[in-house]
Amino acid sequence: MARVRPAELQSRLGQAVFQDRGTEMPYAAQQHPRIGWIGTGRMGFQLAARLLDAGHDVAVYNRTRAKAEPLAERGAAVVDQPAGLADRDVVFTMVSASPDLEAVTTGPGGVLTSPDAAPGVLVDSSTVSTQTSALIRKAAAKRGTDFLAAPVSGNPKVIAAGKLTVAVSGSREAFDQVGPLLALLGRGVTYVGEDEVARLVKIAHNVFLGVVTQSLAEITILAEKGGVSRAAFLEFLNDSVMGSAYSRYKSPALVNLDFTPTFTMPLLRKDFDLGLSAARELEVPMPLAAATAQLVAGAIGAGHVEEDFAALILEQARNSGITLEAQNIAMDDGLSPHA
Repeated sequence: MARVRPAELQSRLGQAVFQDRGTEMPYAAQQHPRIGWIGTGRMGFQLAARLLDAGHDVAVYNRTRAKAEPLAERGAAVVDQPAGLADRDVVFTMVSASPDLEAVTTGPGGVLTSPDAAPGVLVDSSTVSTQTSALIRKAAAKRGTDFLAAPVSGNPKVIAAGKLTVAVSGSREAFDQVGPLLALLGRGVTYVGEDEVARLVKIAHNVFLGVVTQSLAEITILAEKGGVSRAAFLEFLNDSVMGSAYSRYKSPALVNLDFTPTFTMPLLRKDFDLGLSAARELEVPMPLAAATAQLVAGAIGAGHVEEDFAALILEQARNSGITLEAQNIAMDDGLSPHA
């Protein structure tokens, strides 16, 4: 496994090569490859904007065109269907689920369906199943397009802080080609292997995210019911060896009960389903993950579908017989410019 930092990736700029419909074109000769971006939701919008801010030629597509239009003010072209991006050197996709990825790639008007052109490299940053990823890889290969699975870890605020991380799998050669672009998205890009293994990396990451959040909710409610304020407990935890960038980042939401969504409960449940499915296939027992998945399902049943998944703390409090109140205390989330 190789871990690649942005500076190292940028140093490769002159050596990278892009495929242009079967002909090699030195990256240094283009400096700025023509980029397509499919999916401009909360995450996709911010990432496409980073490429635009870096001076790249970016054209975008989103199913709801109005969500893509603000990028036009920053220099992006907006197209009416994914096939309108088929002649781009590199196309990124970031959509909600496996069916959406199939729709924008191999469905009617998909980016891989144009009879006249196909992208040199297709980079998917969605969180989808390994099965769907393999199907899209096969379809891309038939069009002479390299396919990279490149799921990301972060949310819009993490992107703004420049702390997004990316796991990438597929051809190492293709990875080296698009490395300078991936480096613009955040602080760390890790090549994890061939084929679809990056999907498993991201799914394992998100299962851990859910388990850690539930555990954090449990110990915080234990302290609160024993008479310790959430702010005081989390301040202590964050300064201890058990604290982490993540516990610090989630502390303001847990203290002030601000559940503005960064990642919703239904999306977390989807990732638990994917993770537990992979665990069954690989014969890996995951009792903690299975228990947490049931708690997430219970939270969804209780109506927590639009809030951030940190709302798990509300269900933990209810099950513990207490009602939480926002403490309205300013807490450092570790993502401010000085952090």
